[in-house]
Formats: sequence, structure tokens, C-alpha cells
Amino acid sequence: MKKDINYINAIEPSIKEARKRRGAEVLINNFILEPKYINLGAGKKYLLKTYGCQGNLADSEKIAGILEMMGYVETNDELNADFVLFNTCAIRENAEERVFGEIGRFEKFRKKNPNMLIGICGCMPQEERTVNKIKKTFPHINIVFGTHNIAELPKFLFNAIEEQQKTLEVLSIEGHIYEDVPVKRDHPKKAWVNIMYGCDEFCTYCIVPYTRGKERSRRPEAILNEVKELIKQGYVEVTLLGQNVNAYGKDLKDLNYTFADLLKDLNKLAIKRVRFTTSHPRDLDDATIDAMALGGNIMPHLHLPVQSGNNRVLKAMNRKYTREDYLDKIKKLKEKVPGISITTDIIVGFPGETKEEFLDTLSLVDAVGYEGAYTFIYSPREGTPAATYENLLTEEEKHQRLNQLNERI
Repeated sequence: MKKDINYINAIEPSIKEARKRRGAEVLINNFILEPKYINLGAGKKYLLKTYGCQGNLADSEKIAGILEMMGYVETNDELNADFVLFNTCAIRENAEERVFGEIGRFEKFRKKNPNMLIGICGCMPQEERTVNKIKKTFPHINIVFGTHNIAELPKFLFNAIEEQQKTLEVLSIEGHIYEDVPVKRDHPKKAWVNIMYGCDEFCTYCIVPYTRGKERSRRPEAILNEVKELIKQGYVEVTLLGQNVNAYGKDLKDLNYTFADLLKDLNKLAIKRVRFTTSHPRDLDDATIDAMALGGNIMPHLHLPVQSGNNRVLKAMNRKYTREDYLDKIKKLKEKVPGISITTDIIVGFPGETKEEFLDTLSLVDAVGYEGAYTFIYSPREGTPAATYENLLTEEEKHQRLNQLNERI
């Protein structure tokens, strides 16, 4: 196979385009594998490495489903894989550095296995600086695509294998929905079920609205039919996924159907456990809390990221709620769902955070009584507003606050 061929008709990401919300119609596409791709992977092995959130894990299950429909077989043998794909996360810088380190390691492997194809997909390629680094530092990568065109993977592999062409195709669009994508699930009893994609919150520190596109909901019947099929297959637990599951249904212009309605309908099905993540406090309404209070298969657990306990910091983060709003919803949850387990996400060291503002976060932790939390030091992401904010804290101060928070949690 030829090495380091130039990308053909490259489509590169644009943060400027990705932040636009034009109100374009969401298209629902049905995945169909063209006949010429069906046996493209026959006799070949794939290795899929996944980084990031539950959304990335769910995407990888679809990628694996597509590859196995093409005839590929999964392997853990790094040296003998025919196709290695990195499905990546862009939330924090250290995660990106781990991915680049791994890609560099596989460059050495390909010297022993010249026919190995290497690809990178997911959120990292949706960033301009990441693609620039790939082109400059990792010219051996054969396939680069983002979060919007997973269904086109067969075409990219065909170009690499049959046409000996490299692909760089990252779409900076609001996004569409693909149904009927094959899924190879990692667990025999628990399943991820995407109910919506994208995010319109635009928190000032977060790159996700740029990498995942606008909020767009699957049709209720598609979700319910997927869960019914999982029940037939013996699954006992589903976790509903979305960047902001509470916003589910708000974009469905032709019907009045909310996340609370979806929970009520799932509550009637013979699935033993229903979970969901992630929730945004602003969009957690009384109807959803009442739906959780139905009990039954709806698990008494809510992951509700607060990020900070101080109102000025919350405003600087563009979180669109106050400390008081958040605590009021926690109170309602505990009243309606006795014994509920509440977990959260918290960022320390956000630009401008004072010691007193950090202490507000600690006092909120005490007030809520979380059963667990994902805690992070603020990581600037190029292209987000907060990346331009002045941050006077030292690394030592940031780590001291993180340690103090973790002890309190």
C-alpha cells in the first residue's frame, strides 16, 4: 500500500460554522450498507479505542456494528490489526495528549505491519487545531472524520483500501439523525440508548456544542421500538443518552412530547431499569421530577452537574441558573423521590474564581449531600469564550482546591 498519500477533497472543521444555529431542518436518514462495502472487511481485523463519555461509548458500539456488517472481526492484537480507529473526546486537554501519544505508538507498529490503516474520529477532529496537528505531525493517519458522519465509514475504508486515498472529512454542521445503524453492544444486559444528540447550552468553558451540533431529538416511536427490541433480546437495563436529556422533545415542532412523557411511556414497558444522563439543571422541570416519582423501573438516581456553587461563577460559565434555583430543585427531588441518589460534576479553578467563591461550592456540596462527583480543574478549550478569560490562579492553588473538594465529597 502507498504511504502518506495526500487527502483527497479534504473537508476541514470550522469553529465559526460549528457555532451557528440556523434552524435548519433535521433530516432522519436510514443507514443502508451498499453492496460494494459488504465484504470489504472479510478476513480483516479491527481495533477500536474509545475515549470520553457515554456518548462516545455508544458511538463506538455503532462503529463496531458497521465494521462487523462489512466483515471485519474485532481484535485486541495491536500489532496485527488491519484497521485501528481512535474514537476521541475533546473535553480536556490531557485526554487529547493521551490520544496523540497512542497514535504515535501505532505509527511504530505500522512499520512492522505496513498494511495497517489508522483512523481518528469523534470530537477531537471537530477542532481546527487538532486537524492542523494531525496534518503536520501524523501524516500516516489514513482516515479522519468527526461526529456527524459515522455512517460514511464504509466509504472512507473503501477509498483507503481500493482507491488508496486518504480521507479528511469533518462536517461543521448543525447535524442530522441516522436510524437503523447496526450496533454491537458491549454488555449482554445493559444498553445505551441515544434519545437526542447535540447541545445548545453554550457553556463558556465547553466545546461540545461545537463538536456535536445542535440539540436534535429522535422520534419517540424510534426510541420506544428500540427499547422494546432490547427487551426481546433479554436486556434488563437501558441508559438514555443525550448531552442534555432534559431538553428532549423541545425541537419536535409537530408534537408536544417531552422528556417527562418519554419517561412515563418507558415506565409502562417491561424493562427492569431505566437510567439517563446527562441532565442540565436549567431544563429539569417539575414534570420530569414527577415522572421520576413514579418509581418502578425509573431508577432513583440523578446525575445533575452543578459545576459551581457561586452565582457569579455560574453566570460567567453561562449556566443559566443560580445556586438558589439548583438547591430548590434538589429539595423537590428529595421530597418527591425519597432516598434519591444525586451525583454531579464540579469544576474548580474557573477563570476569576476567588477563594470565597470556591468556598460557596464547598457549602453547596454540604447542603446537597452528593453520593459522588466527577471533579475537574478547569481546562481551557480553544474556540470557547472562557479560553480568553484571565486566570490568575497558580497550578498549586488549583490542585489544592481540587483536593479540598474531593475530601469534602
